[in-house]
Amino acid sequence: MKLVIIRHGDPDYAVDSLTETGWKEARLLAERIARLDVTEFYVSPLGRAQATASCTLEKMHRTATTCEWLREFAPRIKRPDADGAMKLAWDWLPADWTKEPMYYDLDTWAKTPVMLDGHVQEDYDWVCSNFDALLAEHGYVREGRYYRAERPNSETLVFFCHFGLECVLLSHLMSVSPMILWHGFCAAPTGVSVVYTEERREGFASFRANSFGDTSHLYVAGMEPSFSARFCECFKNEEERHD
Repeated sequence: MKLVIIRHGDPDYAVDSLTETGWKEARLLAERIARLDVTEFYVSPLGRAQATASCTLEKMHRTATTCEWLREFAPRIKRPDADGAMKLAWDWLPADWTKEPMYYDLDTWAKTPVMLDGHVQEDYDWVCSNFDALLAEHGYVREGRYYRAERPNSETLVFFCHFGLECVLLSHLMSVSPMILWHGFCAAPTGVSVVYTEERREGFASFRANSFGDTSHLYVAGMEPSFSARFCECFKNEEERHD
């Protein structure tokens, strides 16, 4: 089985939709996804993901299942540097989170006082349990940290969602702390991540990433990826986001 996980186009957060650039990205993305033999589409309920998906669905004359658990991963925590202000659980300064070894471990990352206070584990488990339920419907049942291939197949499932949520899904499939993905990787708008199953022994499968946040559909059209989700490349770059 192949999972295609897509971040939405350049967002207009004020109206929860896409910017003009975002719509252009979504149309170019549709050209790419339309070449795939897609079994099922799944989409976040949030407007920016729905808008992104609409271009592909219209082009392919298809519909998608809206899943509440595909919305952006949004539990809030009191980030150490933020003077009590509530911040997204996955938006930390590197100088703070890297000091705590627990954040690097799948079994301990959500057990620090900050994460416990924000009830982050509960949200993470909710997403992962729903994700596993869907994979089971398609033949792959979670067993420990890999999957039992009850109905091995070559289906393609496409998910339109969000960067933070995508990292949760991948951390669950790879059995690694999401903190590593949230802070060590960045998916640009309409970035495409592809994950395949590998059934090296009959009846047991693991998931392996073939690509992460690929935006080749933009480069083919001579379009640079949007900056959204990134922070300033150099501190002196005043026009780029610092925090």
